[in-house]
Amino acid sequence: MKRAMHGEIEQYIEQMIPKRTELFQQMEKLAQQQQVPIMEPTGIEALLQILRIQKPTSILEVGAAIGYSALRMADALPNATIVTIERDEERYSQAESFFEQAGKQDQIYLIKGDALEVEAEVKRFAPFDAIFIDAAKGQYKRFFEMYSSYLSKDGIMITDNVLFKGLVCDPHIENRRIRSLVRKIHEFNEWLMGHSQYDTVILPVGDGVAISKKR
Repeated sequence: MKRAMHGEIEQYIEQMIPKRTELFQQMEKLAQQQQVPIMEPTGIEALLQILRIQKPTSILEVGAAIGYSALRMADALPNATIVTIERDEERYSQAESFFEQAGKQDQIYLIKGDALEVEAEVKRFAPFDAIFIDAAKGQYKRFFEMYSSYLSKDGIMITDNVLFKGLVCDPHIENRRIRSLVRKIHEFNEWLMGHSQYDTVILPVGDGVAISKKR
């Protein structure tokens, strides 16, 4: 009953979200057609509101995909510089194209490569007021450990997909690969919530968003 109610509330909130621009709707349609994982509507709105309150001037995004969330952040925070990383060749090209269409190529710096291998290039743009992790979920802990050192004194870490469609609380997952991934996400959540240097809250919006603030 609680899950059903949660679904109804999520749907209600989605219906209340203002209509996105034509470009964003185009990107959402493309993501759906190509099964590209972009942030869910309530998740991205929560992320943007948190960033509007924080007012960061520099943001690092680990996992650009087609550039949807980077463009949404650039649109909401016109004074912020955004550095984003993407390793997939096709998605990198799509993101680059969308940034040009939006006229945001001077605000968003796109790095091509594996996030675990481009630290030296990312470091040139540090420190960051906000770091957003939305890439390979099995590597979340490594991403967090690698890039949190480039966070500014009052910075925040934001991690998406930490509830993974609610599967983190499902003890009966038959698919071995999914079960292994869920276990890694759960272990990351436990590690993050118990981190001695960060205060963290998990928001049950979208696919689950963790907000971590330096102590």
